[in-house]
Amino acid sequence: MKLLRPSLGVLLAAGFFVAPMRSDAATVRVGLGADYWIDQSAAFSFLLGVEGRLAGPLSVGARFGASLITDGNDVGIPLDVVLRANIASAGVYVEGLVGPWIVMGRGDALRAHAAFGFGLQGKAASIGVEVGYLDPDPVIGLRLGYKF
Repeated sequence: MKLLRPSLGVLLAAGFFVAPMRSDAATVRVGLGADYWIDQSAAFSFLLGVEGRLAGPLSVGARFGASLITDGNDVGIPLDVVLRANIASAGVYVEGLVGPWIVMGRGDALRAHAAFGFGLQGKAASIGVEVGYLDPDPVIGLRLGYKF
């Protein structure tokens, strides 16, 4: 059994290096966010997104995750549909997001969210700004992301 472990590890490592690092069919994106929810609180988010190419530079997908709302230490669950355009020649992205957020500890659990984001996109890493509305007030934030 001890001889099997090193060879299995070598096979997994070899598979990782042989596998394509990026798929044109789907992209997984991990992100961090820091937002100011106007007249409410600051919020920090960990986000996971999955998107597929729609046509040309356009992709469509879903973004979900967990958000800590600092005033009151409430927790939110963002659930957004994302339409994104990557303008590769300029290294820029533009995206629109819409969906419900589940916010626990603030009365109404289900809140409407809509936002517009833009920023710089490298080969894998991105940095940008997101401006939108999370019921009942506007929200603005910074996004850091990494796509696989």
